[in-house]
Amino acid sequence: MFTGIVEEIGEVVAVEFGAESARLTVRGPVVVSDAVHGASIAVDGVCLTVVDQPAPGAFTVDVMQESLRRSSLHDVAPGRKVNLERAMAAHGRLGGHIVQGHVDGTGTIARRTPGEAWEVVRVAVPADLARYVVEKGSITVDGTSLTVSAVSEPGAGEHWLEVSLIPATLELTVLGTKPVGATVNLEVDVLAKYVERLRAFEPTAGSARAQVQA
Repeated sequence: MFTGIVEEIGEVVAVEFGAESARLTVRGPVVVSDAVHGASIAVDGVCLTVVDQPAPGAFTVDVMQESLRRSSLHDVAPGRKVNLERAMAAHGRLGGHIVQGHVDGTGTIARRTPGEAWEVVRVAVPADLARYVVEKGSITVDGTSLTVSAVSEPGAGEHWLEVSLIPATLELTVLGTKPVGATVNLEVDVLAKYVERLRAFEPTAGSARAQVQA
């Protein structure tokens, strides 16, 4: 479990692609400082397991096909900067929101609008994820917990969300430098997905009345 509060910007230093998987080595001295084999580290919002520490300040993780398919890690290359966060300690503060590190899909940065001391970023999102996004709700973008400041209207023909990035977010995460057209990982609020799933199993009003009468 994570909170979406990025601890440092790391760098991918090596990539090995298999037929349906990949192995990444990432430099991140802060997150690896107390890591052990099996520890969880979110890389651009994707929860991955440490399998090796090949050099001081670096760690290696395996990425399975599902993660490659749903996230931007499918085309990762050495030199890429990534957001890093260790799993939350049970006694820690939940500074962002509940983040699982289970990326739902990817979006595309559609627009960046600078403000006086912030920047509004619009992200085009897939239609199947748009229904989980609400104004003033939480969204995870490349592992960063953010508050949705605006959303597209249902039926508008295009699906997007906007987030306002404060100076700290611009400076301390990769979102500060990603250009228009860049792909970002998205994780929607898990509570919304649970509600939708539970409602799918609710009996209709008619069938409920029939059961009572029976």
